[in-house]
Amino acid sequence: MKDINSGNICIFESMIDKAEHICIVTHMKPDGDAIGSATAMYHFLSNSGKSPRIILNDPYPSYLSFLITPGLSEDIYIFEDQPEAASKEIIDSDLIICLDFNAFHRTDRLERPLEESEGRKILIDHHLNPARELFDLSFSETEISSASELLYHILRNTSAIGNDATRLGEKCAQSLMTGMTTDTNNFANSVFPSTLHMASDLLAAGTDRDFILNRLYNQYSENRLRLMGHMMKDLLKITGDGVAYIVLDRYTQEEYKTAEGDTEGFVNMPLSIADVRMSILAKEDNDRIRISIRSKKGTSANRCARAYFNGGGHENAAGGRLTIPEDIRGINEVGEYIERTTHTFLNDETHI
Repeated sequence: MKDINSGNICIFESMIDKAEHICIVTHMKPDGDAIGSATAMYHFLSNSGKSPRIILNDPYPSYLSFLITPGLSEDIYIFEDQPEAASKEIIDSDLIICLDFNAFHRTDRLERPLEESEGRKILIDHHLNPARELFDLSFSETEISSASELLYHILRNTSAIGNDATRLGEKCAQSLMTGMTTDTNNFANSVFPSTLHMASDLLAAGTDRDFILNRLYNQYSENRLRLMGHMMKDLLKITGDGVAYIVLDRYTQEEYKTAEGDTEGFVNMPLSIADVRMSILAKEDNDRIRISIRSKKGTSANRCARAYFNGGGHENAAGGRLTIPEDIRGINEVGEYIERTTHTFLNDETHI
């Protein structure tokens, strides 16, 4: 982890110590890693005597609500609900900690206030191609499970923690374990030796993993299970190239009262089929189609997302979007687009 060195840790601590107005920002449509790392950073700063704010572009999924403690909830600003207040918090901050995204545009409507703010900015991220020029200090590592894991290793090396995970505090440790667990799909992908060391340290420090797993995976609505059955039985298509895909339109989402986060993990399921090399979930969202891609080793989800879906990510877990009408005319064309582009991708030697 080349960016985690004594020099950068000293700069990190100095920037925090000198800051009076700190905000924490993460990517649009925040997932478990985004909320896990953001709330962990919040607790670390609070324990250090600071009064941070968390700024989100969109509401967090309900299944992560257990991470939002009463005191913390008062310090979250969601642009969708409070656009002026959220923007002002960012613009007025003298330090902005950016978690789990590699460039400002990944925050959607928070991009402009981030650009306008004169506050110093710290990047903590695990995605490819970080825009380092936008930040005053960068911790960018791709050979790591999650932003939460990266943040854990950073915090562990601070003078306040001193390589003793028990000093993180229960809330911070719980958030870090949650973020890492969700981004590895409960240790099913993107797991490195450092990931297991982190998990072991947090367990030894008393983190209740059983509680976290119960809140993450056993608290969904009945509609989510019924939606999953409908998607796997009626909507799942598998091409001759070994690409499994599902197109989820807004009418089906409305029928099953789908909330943000209800489809979490669904894109991974078709990879359990022997002949499937890649799985794609296309989800209609206003004037765009949100794309999630997962792949087995040897097939690059990242390169496919970059080539055809205006996105990117990790080698076997990536995402992107199709916009209407720029990329396609409507939701009815998504299936044909996926089949055509993935056939080209998987049969073009320049992509292999």
